Amino acid sequence: MGILSDDVVIIRQSEKEGDPSVITINCPDKTGLGCDLCRILLFFGLNIVRGDVSTDGRWCYLVFWVIGKPNTRWNLLKTRLVEASPAFAWAFGISRCYLSDSESQPPDLFLLKLACSDRTGLLYDVTEVLYKLEINIEKVKISTTPDGKVMDLELLGTEKRRDEVYEYLRDAIGDAMMSYDIELVSSEVTARSPASSSFAETLFSSLEEHPSGLQTSSSVSIAVDNSLSRAHTLIQITCQDHKGLLYDIMRTFKDFNIQISYGRFTIKRGKNCEIDLFIVQSDGRKILDSSKQDALVSRLRAELQQPLRVVMMNRGPDTELLVTNPVELSGKGRPQVFYDIALALKKINTCIFSAEIGRHLTGDREWEVYKVLINEEESLPVSRSKIEEQVWSTLMGWE
Repeated sequence: MGILSDDVVIIRQSEKEGDPSVITINCPDKTGLGCDLCRILLFFGLNIVRGDVSTDGRWCYLVFWVIGKPNTRWNLLKTRLVEASPAFAWAFGISRCYLSDSESQPPDLFLLKLACSDRTGLLYDVTEVLYKLEINIEKVKISTTPDGKVMDLELLGTEKRRDEVYEYLRDAIGDAMMSYDIELVSSEVTARSPASSSFAETLFSSLEEHPSGLQTSSSVSIAVDNSLSRAHTLIQITCQDHKGLLYDIMRTFKDFNIQISYGRFTIKRGKNCEIDLFIVQSDGRKILDSSKQDALVSRLRAELQQPLRVVMMNRGPDTELLVTNPVELSGKGRPQVFYDIALALKKINTCIFSAEIGRHLTGDREWEVYKVLINEEESLPVSRSKIEEQVWSTLMGWE
Protein backbone atom coordinates (compact mmCIF):
# COMPACT_ATOMS: atom_id res chain seq x y z
CA MET A 1 0.00 0.00 0.00
CA GLY A 2 1.43 3.38 -1.00
CA ILE A 3 1.52 6.55 1.07
CA LEU A 4 -0.81 9.32 -0.10
CA SER A 5 0.93 12.64 -0.65
CA ASP A 6 -1.84 14.40 1.30
CA ASP A 7 -0.86 12.33 4.33
CA VAL A 8 2.86 13.11 4.04
CA VAL A 9 2.56 16.93 4.22
CA ILE A 10 -0.33 18.89 5.73
CA ILE A 11 -0.30 22.69 5.63
CA ARG A 12 -2.78 24.67 7.74
CA GLN A 13 -2.58 28.27 6.63
CA SER A 14 -3.09 31.00 9.21
CA GLU A 15 -6.43 32.76 9.19
CA LYS A 16 -5.03 36.00 10.56
CA GLU A 17 -2.17 38.00 9.08
CA GLY A 18 0.92 37.78 11.25
CA ASP A 19 -0.10 34.45 12.80
CA PRO A 20 2.00 31.40 11.91
CA SER A 21 0.90 28.74 9.47
CA VAL A 22 1.49 25.15 10.56
CA ILE A 23 3.29 22.60 8.37
CA THR A 24 3.13 18.94 9.46
CA ILE A 25 5.35 16.31 7.81
CA ASN A 26 4.90 12.60 8.53
CA CYS A 27 7.19 10.25 6.58
CA PRO A 28 10.04 7.71 6.77
CA ASP A 29 13.23 9.10 8.29
CA LYS A 30 16.72 9.52 6.90
CA THR A 31 19.87 11.32 8.06
CA GLY A 32 19.80 14.90 6.79
CA LEU A 33 16.04 15.04 6.14
CA GLY A 34 15.61 17.99 8.51
CA CYS A 35 18.30 19.90 6.59
CA ASP A 36 16.66 19.17 3.24
CA LEU A 37 13.23 20.30 4.49
CA CYS A 38 14.56 23.48 6.14
CA ARG A 39 16.42 24.30 2.94
CA ILE A 40 13.12 24.22 1.03
CA LEU A 41 11.43 26.44 3.63
CA LEU A 42 14.33 28.90 3.33
CA PHE A 43 14.08 28.82 -0.47
CA PHE A 44 10.39 29.80 -0.20
CA GLY A 45 11.24 32.69 2.11
CA LEU A 46 9.48 31.32 5.20
CA ASN A 47 10.51 32.27 8.72
CA ILE A 48 10.35 29.35 11.18
CA VAL A 49 9.18 30.61 14.59
CA ARG A 50 8.70 27.23 16.23
CA GLY A 51 9.49 23.62 15.46
CA ASP A 52 9.08 20.11 16.88
CA VAL A 53 10.89 17.03 15.57
CA SER A 54 10.60 13.41 16.72
CA THR A 55 11.74 10.12 15.20
CA ASP A 56 12.39 6.52 16.16
CA GLY A 57 15.07 6.22 13.48
CA ARG A 58 12.66 4.74 10.95
CA TRP A 59 9.69 7.13 10.91
CA CYS A 60 9.68 10.83 11.71
CA TYR A 61 7.10 13.45 12.60
CA LEU A 62 7.96 17.13 12.11
CA VAL A 63 5.89 20.25 12.78
CA PHE A 64 6.98 23.74 11.72
CA TRP A 65 5.20 26.97 12.63
CA VAL A 66 6.15 29.46 9.92
CA ILE A 67 5.43 33.06 8.97
CA GLY A 68 4.78 33.34 5.26
CA LYS A 69 4.41 36.19 2.84
CA PRO A 70 1.28 37.41 1.02
CA ASN A 71 2.58 35.79 -2.17
CA THR A 72 3.72 32.49 -0.61
CA ARG A 73 2.93 29.64 -3.02
CA TRP A 74 1.56 27.16 -0.49
CA ASN A 75 0.46 24.51 -2.98
CA LEU A 76 3.83 24.53 -4.68
CA LEU A 77 5.58 24.44 -1.30
CA LYS A 78 3.60 21.34 -0.36
CA THR A 79 4.59 19.66 -3.62
CA ARG A 80 8.27 20.34 -3.01
CA LEU A 81 8.13 19.09 0.59
CA VAL A 82 6.37 15.91 -0.51
CA GLU A 83 8.97 15.33 -3.23
CA ALA A 84 11.77 15.68 -0.66
CA SER A 85 10.29 13.02 1.63
CA PRO A 86 11.69 9.48 1.34
CA ALA A 87 8.13 8.14 1.07
CA PHE A 88 7.55 10.02 -2.18
CA ALA A 89 10.96 9.20 -3.65
CA TRP A 90 10.63 5.51 -2.90
CA ALA A 91 7.05 5.25 -4.12
CA PHE A 92 7.44 7.16 -7.38
CA GLY A 93 11.16 7.12 -8.17
CA ILE A 94 11.12 10.87 -8.89
CA SER A 95 14.26 12.93 -8.51
CA ARG A 96 14.67 16.68 -8.04
CA CYS A 97 17.36 19.03 -6.76
CA TYR A 98 15.54 19.03 -3.38
CA LEU A 99 16.04 15.28 -2.86
CA SER A 100 18.93 13.74 -1.00
CA ASP A 101 22.16 13.53 -2.87
CA SER A 102 22.17 9.76 -3.21
CA GLU A 103 18.70 9.82 -4.74
CA SER A 104 19.05 12.76 -7.09
CA GLN A 105 20.41 12.77 -10.63
CA PRO A 106 22.34 15.78 -11.93
CA PRO A 107 19.80 18.14 -13.53
CA ASP A 108 20.34 19.78 -16.90
CA LEU A 109 22.30 23.02 -16.83
CA PHE A 110 21.42 25.87 -19.19
CA LEU A 111 23.19 29.10 -20.09
CA LEU A 112 21.02 32.22 -20.19
CA LYS A 113 22.57 35.03 -22.24
CA LEU A 114 20.85 38.35 -21.70
CA ALA A 115 21.71 41.83 -22.93
CA CYS A 116 19.71 44.87 -21.87
CA SER A 117 19.97 48.56 -21.11
CA ASP A 118 21.45 49.13 -17.67
CA ARG A 119 19.52 50.64 -14.75
CA THR A 120 19.38 50.46 -10.97
CA GLY A 121 17.69 47.27 -9.74
CA LEU A 122 18.08 45.41 -13.05
CA LEU A 123 19.87 42.43 -11.51
CA TYR A 124 17.24 42.17 -8.78
CA ASP A 125 14.42 42.11 -11.34
CA VAL A 126 16.14 39.26 -13.23
CA THR A 127 16.85 37.21 -10.09
CA GLU A 128 13.28 37.76 -8.84
CA VAL A 129 11.90 36.29 -12.07
CA LEU A 130 14.15 33.24 -11.78
CA TYR A 131 13.21 32.87 -8.10
CA LYS A 132 9.50 32.86 -8.94
CA LEU A 133 10.12 30.22 -11.59
CA GLU A 134 12.12 28.08 -9.09
CA ILE A 135 15.21 28.26 -11.26
CA ASN A 136 18.51 28.08 -9.39
CA ILE A 137 21.39 30.29 -10.50
CA GLU A 138 24.51 28.15 -10.46
CA LYS A 139 27.03 30.57 -11.98
CA VAL A 140 26.93 34.23 -12.93
CA LYS A 141 29.05 36.49 -15.11
CA ILE A 142 27.73 40.04 -15.40
CA SER A 143 29.52 42.99 -16.93
CA THR A 144 28.52 46.50 -17.94
CA THR A 145 29.41 47.55 -21.48
CA PRO A 146 29.16 51.06 -22.95
CA ASP A 147 25.80 50.22 -24.54
CA GLY A 148 24.24 48.29 -21.65
CA LYS A 149 24.61 45.30 -19.35
CA VAL A 150 25.42 41.76 -20.44
CA MET A 151 24.55 38.80 -18.24
CA ASP A 152 25.64 35.18 -18.57
CA LEU A 153 23.81 33.03 -16.01
CA GLU A 154 24.06 29.25 -15.73
CA LEU A 155 20.69 27.91 -14.61
CA LEU A 156 19.15 24.64 -13.51
CA GLY A 157 16.07 24.02 -15.63
CA THR A 158 14.58 22.34 -18.67
CA GLU A 159 14.54 23.16 -22.35
CA LYS A 160 10.75 23.34 -22.46
CA ARG A 161 10.79 26.38 -20.11
CA ARG A 162 12.69 28.55 -22.60
CA ASP A 163 9.58 30.46 -23.73
CA GLU A 164 8.26 30.75 -20.18
CA VAL A 165 11.50 32.31 -18.92
CA TYR A 166 11.54 34.71 -21.88
CA GLU A 167 7.97 35.90 -21.26
CA TYR A 168 8.58 36.53 -17.55
CA LEU A 169 11.83 38.38 -18.23
CA ARG A 170 10.19 40.43 -20.96
CA ASP A 171 7.44 41.51 -18.56
CA ALA A 172 9.98 42.45 -15.87
CA ILE A 173 12.56 44.22 -18.08
CA GLY A 174 10.32 45.53 -20.85
CA ASP A 175 11.79 47.33 -23.86
CA ALA A 176 15.18 47.48 -22.12
CA MET A 177 15.79 43.88 -23.24
CA MET A 178 18.10 43.92 -26.26
CA SER A 179 18.75 40.20 -26.80
CA TYR A 180 17.93 36.88 -25.15
CA ASP A 181 19.12 33.32 -25.64
CA ILE A 182 19.15 30.14 -23.57
CA GLU A 183 21.03 26.98 -24.48
CA LEU A 184 21.98 23.64 -22.96
CA VAL A 185 25.49 23.69 -21.50
CA SER A 186 27.79 20.86 -22.58
CA SER A 187 29.18 18.46 -19.99
CA GLU A 188 32.64 20.00 -20.38
CA VAL A 189 31.34 23.33 -19.08
CA THR A 190 29.04 22.15 -16.30
CA ALA A 191 31.78 21.91 -13.69
CA ARG A 192 31.61 24.79 -11.23
CA SER A 193 34.33 27.33 -11.82
CA PRO A 194 36.48 28.09 -8.76
CA ALA A 195 36.83 31.63 -7.56
CA SER A 196 39.98 33.23 -8.93
CA SER A 197 42.95 32.62 -6.63
CA SER A 198 43.62 36.34 -6.06
CA PHE A 199 39.95 36.97 -5.32
CA ALA A 200 39.66 34.07 -2.89
CA GLU A 201 42.95 34.83 -1.15
CA THR A 202 41.93 38.46 -0.69
CA LEU A 203 38.59 37.48 0.78
CA PHE A 204 39.81 34.90 3.26
CA SER A 205 42.86 36.92 4.30
CA SER A 206 40.48 39.79 5.03
CA LEU A 207 38.32 37.51 7.15
CA GLU A 208 41.37 36.43 9.12
CA GLU A 209 42.41 40.06 9.65
CA HIS A 210 38.90 40.99 10.83
CA PRO A 211 37.65 37.80 12.52
CA SER A 212 34.87 39.57 14.40
CA GLY A 213 33.19 41.08 11.34
CA LEU A 214 29.42 41.33 11.22
CA GLN A 215 27.87 38.74 13.54
CA THR A 216 24.34 37.71 14.41
CA SER A 217 25.22 37.96 18.10
CA SER A 218 28.24 37.57 20.34
CA SER A 219 26.15 35.72 22.93
CA VAL A 220 25.69 32.23 21.49
CA SER A 221 25.33 29.63 24.23
CA ILE A 222 25.80 25.92 23.41
CA ALA A 223 25.70 23.25 26.12
CA VAL A 224 26.29 19.49 25.82
CA ASP A 225 24.65 17.17 28.37
CA ASN A 226 24.93 13.39 28.50
CA SER A 227 23.29 12.97 31.93
CA LEU A 228 19.62 13.51 31.11
CA SER A 229 19.19 10.61 28.68
CA ARG A 230 20.60 7.12 28.62
CA ALA A 231 20.50 6.89 24.85
CA HIS A 232 20.95 10.47 23.60
CA THR A 233 23.24 13.47 23.88
CA LEU A 234 21.35 16.70 24.60
CA ILE A 235 22.44 19.86 22.78
CA GLN A 236 20.96 23.08 24.20
CA ILE A 237 21.37 26.27 22.15
CA THR A 238 20.42 29.84 22.98
CA CYS A 239 21.07 32.52 20.36
CA GLN A 240 19.57 35.35 18.35
CA ASP A 241 17.26 34.47 15.47
CA HIS A 242 18.22 35.01 11.84
CA LYS A 243 16.90 33.88 8.48
CA GLY A 244 17.83 30.25 7.92
CA LEU A 245 18.82 29.63 11.57
CA LEU A 246 17.29 26.15 11.73
CA TYR A 247 18.76 25.33 8.30
CA ASP A 248 22.25 26.29 9.57
CA ILE A 249 21.86 23.96 12.56
CA MET A 250 20.43 21.07 10.55
CA ARG A 251 23.09 21.52 7.86
CA THR A 252 25.82 21.23 10.48
CA PHE A 253 24.32 18.03 11.88
CA LYS A 254 23.97 16.61 8.37
CA ASP A 255 27.62 17.37 7.59
CA PHE A 256 28.63 15.63 10.86
CA ASN A 257 26.36 12.67 10.00
CA ILE A 258 24.39 13.15 13.22
CA GLN A 259 20.74 12.19 13.64
CA ILE A 260 18.18 14.14 15.67
CA SER A 261 15.83 11.86 17.63
CA TYR A 262 13.83 14.62 19.27
CA GLY A 263 14.04 18.40 19.04
CA ARG A 264 12.21 21.57 19.95
CA PHE A 265 12.82 25.06 18.59
CA THR A 266 11.11 28.22 19.90
CA ILE A 267 11.60 31.97 19.48
CA LYS A 268 11.13 33.93 22.68
CA ARG A 269 10.53 37.63 23.14
CA GLY A 270 13.20 39.81 21.57
CA LYS A 271 14.02 37.31 18.79
CA ASN A 272 15.97 35.06 21.17
CA CYS A 273 15.86 31.38 20.23
CA GLU A 274 15.95 28.34 22.46
CA ILE A 275 16.72 24.97 20.88
CA ASP A 276 16.82 21.57 22.62
CA LEU A 277 18.02 18.65 20.51
CA PHE A 278 18.48 15.01 21.53
CA ILE A 279 20.96 13.53 19.08
CA VAL A 280 22.91 10.34 18.30
CA GLN A 281 25.81 9.49 16.03
CA SER A 282 25.39 7.47 12.84
CA ASP A 283 25.96 4.29 14.86
CA GLY A 284 23.03 5.17 17.15
CA ARG A 285 25.23 6.01 20.14
CA LYS A 286 25.68 9.10 22.28
CA ILE A 287 28.58 11.49 21.68
CA LEU A 288 30.91 10.75 24.59
CA ASP A 289 34.23 11.62 22.95
CA SER A 290 35.17 15.11 24.19
CA SER A 291 37.07 15.92 20.97
CA LYS A 292 33.96 15.16 18.90
CA GLN A 293 31.86 17.28 21.24
CA ASP A 294 34.29 20.19 20.97
CA ALA A 295 34.40 19.95 17.17
CA LEU A 296 30.60 19.97 16.93
CA VAL A 297 30.18 22.86 19.36
CA SER A 298 32.89 24.88 17.61
CA ARG A 299 31.25 24.40 14.21
CA LEU A 300 27.77 25.22 15.53
CA ARG A 301 29.02 28.39 17.20
CA ALA A 302 30.75 29.55 14.02
CA GLU A 303 27.64 28.87 11.90
CA LEU A 304 25.31 30.66 14.30
CA GLN A 305 27.50 33.73 14.77
CA GLN A 306 28.47 34.11 11.11
CA PRO A 307 26.34 32.00 8.77
CA LEU A 308 27.64 34.25 5.98
CA ARG A 309 30.59 36.63 5.65
CA VAL A 310 30.14 40.12 4.20
CA VAL A 311 33.17 42.30 3.44
CA MET A 312 33.58 45.62 1.58
CA MET A 313 37.01 46.07 0.01
CA ASN A 314 38.97 48.43 -2.20
CA ARG A 315 39.77 47.12 -5.67
CA GLY A 316 41.97 49.92 -6.95
CA PRO A 317 39.70 52.94 -7.40
CA ASP A 318 36.59 50.73 -7.22
CA THR A 319 34.57 49.25 -4.36
CA GLU A 320 34.01 45.51 -4.21
CA LEU A 321 31.42 43.65 -2.14
CA LEU A 322 32.40 40.09 -1.20
CA VAL A 323 29.91 37.65 0.32
CA THR A 324 30.63 34.02 1.12
CA ASN A 325 28.81 31.12 2.74
CA PRO A 326 29.78 27.50 3.46
CA VAL A 327 28.62 24.78 1.07
CA GLU A 328 27.04 21.55 2.30
CA LEU A 329 29.19 18.44 1.96
CA SER A 330 26.62 17.37 -0.63
CA GLY A 331 27.69 20.34 -2.78
CA LYS A 332 24.54 22.43 -2.29
CA GLY A 333 24.95 26.15 -1.61
CA ARG A 334 22.73 28.37 0.53
CA PRO A 335 19.43 29.31 -1.18
CA GLN A 336 18.64 32.85 -2.33
CA VAL A 337 21.93 34.54 -1.38
CA PHE A 338 22.36 36.22 -4.76
CA TYR A 339 18.70 37.28 -4.71
CA ASP A 340 19.13 38.92 -1.28
CA ILE A 341 22.32 40.71 -2.35
CA ALA A 342 20.57 42.17 -5.39
CA LEU A 343 17.55 43.17 -3.26
CA ALA A 344 19.72 44.89 -0.65
CA LEU A 345 21.61 46.94 -3.24
CA LYS A 346 18.38 47.94 -4.97
CA LYS A 347 16.95 49.22 -1.67
CA ILE A 348 19.79 51.72 -1.30
CA ASN A 349 19.89 52.59 -5.02
CA THR A 350 23.34 51.11 -5.53
CA CYS A 351 24.23 50.01 -9.07
CA ILE A 352 26.17 46.86 -9.92
CA PHE A 353 28.95 47.13 -12.50
CA SER A 354 29.84 43.43 -12.55
CA ALA A 355 29.13 40.27 -10.56
CA GLU A 356 30.45 36.70 -10.37
CA ILE A 357 29.80 33.53 -8.39
CA GLY A 358 32.58 31.03 -7.72
CA ARG A 359 33.69 28.35 -5.27
CA HIS A 360 36.78 28.20 -3.08
CA LEU A 361 38.31 25.41 -0.98
CA THR A 362 40.02 26.34 2.26
CA GLY A 363 41.10 23.62 4.64
CA ASP A 364 38.48 20.88 4.53
CA ARG A 365 35.58 23.17 3.58
CA GLU A 366 34.16 24.54 0.36
CA TRP A 367 32.72 28.04 0.18
CA GLU A 368 30.40 29.72 -2.27
CA VAL A 369 31.76 33.17 -3.06
CA TYR A 370 29.90 36.17 -4.49
CA LYS A 371 31.91 39.02 -5.97
CA VAL A 372 30.07 42.28 -6.78
CA LEU A 373 31.80 45.37 -8.18
CA ILE A 374 29.87 48.52 -7.26
CA ASN A 375 29.23 51.16 -9.92
CA GLU A 376 29.78 54.23 -7.76
CA GLU A 377 29.40 56.70 -10.64
CA GLU A 378 25.79 55.65 -11.27
CA SER A 379 24.84 55.13 -7.61
CA LEU A 380 23.62 57.54 -4.99
CA PRO A 381 26.30 58.48 -2.44
CA VAL A 382 26.13 55.67 0.12
CA SER A 383 28.91 54.89 2.60
CA ARG A 384 30.62 51.53 2.34
CA SER A 385 29.61 50.65 5.89
CA LYS A 386 25.98 51.37 4.97
CA ILE A 387 26.20 49.00 1.98
CA GLU A 388 27.77 46.31 4.13
CA GLU A 389 25.15 46.68 6.86
CA GLN A 390 22.26 46.71 4.38
CA VAL A 391 23.44 43.53 2.66
CA TRP A 392 24.04 41.82 6.02
CA SER A 393 20.62 42.82 7.40
CA THR A 394 18.87 41.56 4.26
CA LEU A 395 20.72 38.25 4.32
CA MET A 396 19.84 37.83 8.01
CA GLY A 397 16.17 38.70 7.46
CA TRP A 398 16.28 41.64 9.84
CA GLU A 399 14.52 44.08 7.50
